[in-house]
Amino acid sequence: MTLPVAQTSDPGPGQHRPAHPMPVGDAVDEVRFEVRGHVAYVTVDRPKVLNAVDGPTHQRLDEIWTEIEASDVRCVVVTGAGEKAFSVGADMSASAIDKTGLEYWAALDANGFGALSLRQSLDIPVIARVNGYALGGGMELVLGCDIVVAADTAQFGLTEPRVGRLPLDGGMVLLQRKIPYNAAMGILLTGRRFPAAEMHRLGLVNEVVPAAELDTAVQRWVDDILACSPTSLRAIKQLAIHTAHLTAREARDARLPALVAALDSEDSREGVLAFQEKRPPVWSGR
Repeated sequence: MTLPVAQTSDPGPGQHRPAHPMPVGDAVDEVRFEVRGHVAYVTVDRPKVLNAVDGPTHQRLDEIWTEIEASDVRCVVVTGAGEKAFSVGADMSASAIDKTGLEYWAALDANGFGALSLRQSLDIPVIARVNGYALGGGMELVLGCDIVVAADTAQFGLTEPRVGRLPLDGGMVLLQRKIPYNAAMGILLTGRRFPAAEMHRLGLVNEVVPAAELDTAVQRWVDDILACSPTSLRAIKQLAIHTAHLTAREARDARLPALVAALDSEDSREGVLAFQEKRPPVWSGR
């Protein structure tokens, strides 16, 4: 959850209002979802509430991730509609605000905020396209992604303590695993908002670019992911997700299904053959 952010004013003279060329798909429960060229685009489309997530939106996101897991999608881009916000977390104007902290805790989804922040079954690369505020649950969504590309105007924060709540959907446990402990606690124990440049310095954000260049930067990451074998990437992500509690040697020796499949895949043979024939590989995903 998070404290609602006051609506910011429109950009003034000389400030860029970037176009949003992300594909427009089916609008179901205020989430846009489209698959194009093995890439899934998922957009929380609630800009009037800064892409805050209510119950129906959460449910729709869960359905989308489940659908993607059963598909031949090779990369996911998740973002928020408009230029102001990625997501400011739980919709504090919705029914969730009527719950006590204990009631909210008891009703948590095992998969975390937006059914993504703690999800362990989505072994496909997920890119967060952070176009604005990523606060509370919105930042937890970011923590559930593998690669983070942010506009230089984006802001991050786990602001729950400022409304007497806790970042229960992964914020308290994931952040300190992704960045140095003291840096994580500085974020968690203050509820402050931090600029994208600071999150980049700490290693949480992969790339920061001017807002006008955000989609171009995201596309570069997408292209590089698509250049890799889908079976290899599934194995890499599955190993990263499921062996974090093991020693490096134990993790290396883990016989995970995706790892075994990748080593005995058509893609494995195609990659070597393409290298020998000095041509780009044609990945089948098998």
